[in-house]
Amino acid sequence: MKALRRIQTRSSFPSSPLFSSPSSSSSPWTHLRSALVLVTSSSPASSSSSSSNPNRLKSPWSRFKRKKPLTLQRWKRLFTPEGRLRNRGVDLLKKVRSRGIDPSIRSEVWPFLLGVCDFNSSKEERGATRTQRRKAYERLRRKCKRLQRQNSGDEFKLNKINKTTTQDVHRSWFLAQDTDDSSCSDDDDAFSTHESLSSNKDNNTEDIDINYTGSSHVMNSESSDSDSSDDNNSVRVFPSTHDNSTPPSSVYISRTKEDFVTWQRIIRLDAVRADTEWFPYSPSQALVSEDKARRAAEAVSLKDYNHLEPWKIFHAARLVALLEAYALHDPEIGYCQGMSDLLSPILSVIPEDHEAFWCFVGFMKKARQNFRVDEVGITRQLSIVSKIIRSKDSQLYKHLEKVKAEDCFFVYRMVLVMFRRELTLEQTLFLWEVMWADQAAVRAGIGRSSWSSRIKHQAPPTDDLLLYAIAASVLQRRKLIIEKYNSMEEILGECHGMVGKLDVWKLLDDAHDLIITLHTKI
Repeated sequence: MKALRRIQTRSSFPSSPLFSSPSSSSSPWTHLRSALVLVTSSSPASSSSSSSNPNRLKSPWSRFKRKKPLTLQRWKRLFTPEGRLRNRGVDLLKKVRSRGIDPSIRSEVWPFLLGVCDFNSSKEERGATRTQRRKAYERLRRKCKRLQRQNSGDEFKLNKINKTTTQDVHRSWFLAQDTDDSSCSDDDDAFSTHESLSSNKDNNTEDIDINYTGSSHVMNSESSDSDSSDDNNSVRVFPSTHDNSTPPSSVYISRTKEDFVTWQRIIRLDAVRADTEWFPYSPSQALVSEDKARRAAEAVSLKDYNHLEPWKIFHAARLVALLEAYALHDPEIGYCQGMSDLLSPILSVIPEDHEAFWCFVGFMKKARQNFRVDEVGITRQLSIVSKIIRSKDSQLYKHLEKVKAEDCFFVYRMVLVMFRRELTLEQTLFLWEVMWADQAAVRAGIGRSSWSSRIKHQAPPTDDLLLYAIAASVLQRRKLIIEKYNSMEEILGECHGMVGKLDVWKLLDDAHDLIITLHTKI
């Protein structure tokens, strides 16, 4: 993207031996790592915001109207005697949009919000589909283990790639600042997310063939419940229907063992470095025994974990298992750095791996656009954020144009991992479940007219609540940006400095206010 090129061409940074390449005296990683250190250390964080009239907001999250989250008692009352949600799920979505969910019932509610459970299903029907989903996940895990065994005896080394893809550069730059130097010094290419996928394959590499059916998430049943196909080197997977806005790039995609080995290696590196903020949130996982943790690690061939506490080992093992399975489930995306940020909160809430996996699949139906190699999804979302800012605050937008930051590249990380790095875990969970409720309402065709007449005073459901929240976080700092920052790098540093300083309730208030004002224009 042009914003990245501006940083590389306008800035002069000292060389870093950590990312120096033997084939080049000026590796892209040298500039990106140095730029990252510069912007995160030189720009003070600020929570300044423009003055506003609290009476103008019609958001259900307004601190003057905030109500208790959806409780277990209210949750039970939303169902009919046979276990179907009343009113096509509208009552549930209204409550989640305006209140959030009590932590004690999130594991029950999230599958509905993420499309894993149908709003019209009965309790008996959900039990039957849960069994099918468990078997489908277990088949995926058997495929992963077979591929792992096939490669366990090889001293497989990926060829160094001199030319890093644009996607790799962008994602690595925006996520790497939370990884200290000692943890990433073992591999220059550890941050590359699709480093071998575009390169020429070795003639001896065996294909992993994947067919897209675009119809359901039911796995191919060839040798479905047996290991008789261990000697068969092909893997055929029927992924779930993806969002129409991000269709697979081709009807037939051929992947190789090298691709999967690449994903496995990067997944394991990311898993042992994963954020552990969920520790106080999930006591049952935090109290896991060392024996159980090590068994889980051995089951997924996790290595280099002896420095971790048992609960961190167990969490890392779960990350590996689910992310590997997803790489086979959605081979067009495979694994990309940043996906572990999206999965960790789900694992902290959903204790069963197969249920957590399908919730993650539901989440990724929208989020997968962030990890496309062509970056079409990211570009579209940055364009929407830019359009929101331009429509709401012409003075701020003119300043962004002046410093050549009107493409809003400085919010790239917020878009990529959906505020996971800027908010606390609890704030993230509230924001995500409100966002999922909006998306579920849109998916179910529940528009303005389907709610009560009072909806005209509130924000209608939208697929882009996250983008309005991102724009709101920038607008809250408009005065600081206009008066003090004269480059895209400085604005980027300010955005990275928001970590731990955002009020998620104020953010939702402002986001809904923007939706009320601008949704017909954007």
